[in-house]
Amino acid sequence: MLSYCPYSKKPPRFKGVCIYRPFVYGSIAIPLPTPRPANTPPDHTHRWTIFVRPVSPSHDITHWLRKVQFKLHETYSQSLRTIETPPFEVTETGWGEFEVAIKLFFVPEASEKPISIYHQLKLHPYGGTEEEREKTRREGGEVSSRCYEEVCFNEPVEGLWEILTSGGGDGRANEKGRGKGKGAKAIKSGDRSAEIPTEGTPYSLRMEGRELDRLKEAVKQVESMIVEERKTLAEREKVLGELRREAAAAEKR
Repeated sequence: MLSYCPYSKKPPRFKGVCIYRPFVYGSIAIPLPTPRPANTPPDHTHRWTIFVRPVSPSHDITHWLRKVQFKLHETYSQSLRTIETPPFEVTETGWGEFEVAIKLFFVPEASEKPISIYHQLKLHPYGGTEEEREKTRREGGEVSSRCYEEVCFNEPVEGLWEILTSGGGDGRANEKGRGKGKGAKAIKSGDRSAEIPTEGTPYSLRMEGRELDRLKEAVKQVESMIVEERKTLAEREKVLGELRREAAAAEKR
């Protein structure tokens, strides 16, 4: 249902409609090669890229994203970088990790305020075992830190709704109030609704299902370990109780 007031200057919105658009943000870092690139500060150790990207190359986030602003550490010249065309990324060199503020600006048709997200720049290996991290350091491997995110256009204005549901499929549409109005019909239509991809990307529904299966299996293993530990604890407490009784009996003699 399209909500419209003839006395309001605000654009009409589709009531009960929420459209999601997925994207990926994060950073990639690699140690500087030897010999070092020209004009690189002597204390810099890594080359890194901070970015906002679609979940797969076939998706186009410029349907809804107009520009991206990256706020780097204040020690960088021009620490506020604005990228108005894809790829939405900034590449620099440095020696330390810091938090990057990322502001997303939407297309004018959205009539939405920009939103901010934050990412901790990673230069050194993290996660996994110590052996795996050490191997990455020795081999000068890439350190990648990526996050999957979705922006939600809740009750979008008519102009944005037309853009997002007319072939710019890089997300999914969800309608709260089904079966009513123009919005319901178009969102149900297969060629206008944009689902999260099912293949060809690490952020697909199939990969999500596999990850959930792995997590469920890990939970079962942890629960089994807890049961075994409780049994071991009960046996040790039993032995401890017997030792205490023997010690008490010895004191009475």
